[in-house]
Amino acid sequence: MGVAIRTAGDGDREMVVRLLDEAFQDDPVSGWIFPDEEYRRTTHHKLMAAFTEIVLAEGRVDVTEDGSACALWMSVPADDHGDGDGGTDDDGPAQMRRDVDPENERVELIGRLTAGIHPSGRAHEYLWMIGVAPGRQGEGLGTALIGPVLDRCDREGLPAYLEASSERSRRLYERLGFAPAGEPLALPDGPHMWPMWREPRTTGSRDGLDG
Repeated sequence: MGVAIRTAGDGDREMVVRLLDEAFQDDPVSGWIFPDEEYRRTTHHKLMAAFTEIVLAEGRVDVTEDGSACALWMSVPADDHGDGDGGTDDDGPAQMRRDVDPENERVELIGRLTAGIHPSGRAHEYLWMIGVAPGRQGEGLGTALIGPVLDRCDREGLPAYLEASSERSRRLYERLGFAPAGEPLALPDGPHMWPMWREPRTTGSRDGLDG
């Protein structure tokens, strides 16, 4: 399946936020951050907007031409710690909380916990998150979207890193060459997240990622 992909710009911000909001409404980690479903429906988009702003400014957002899927990437240099909140200092998660939902300590905690497990020491590409429109999942859009970046990683000898937020996504990422990078992160009274690392490949093929 041929999928047209382009790099998102500032004019795509609302589209990307809407797509991520829809794609992650029922994600286990989103459900942990915003456990009340009704509240999540009205507030979750603010967290997705904060993520989008950071990556548009400091990384790259790839989107399918039809707006059905997007991937948020950050290039992490050697010896840098890829903070889960996108910041470079301890105030990043606290600032995220202030901007998104000041009374919700889990907005801050998720940033601190993911930053704490993020590997350091080697330059790598960090797949912060990938979202596929609910009605389009299962079509292989995820693989088509992130495949070019993984191909570049293979050519340039760069590893890649991500945190899978569900068992299903963990299994799908394993098909693309990602392997566990340490023990799963157990969120307090919540689900697990799986840190995953992918060494660059010299040969091999990839199966489908549904997104």
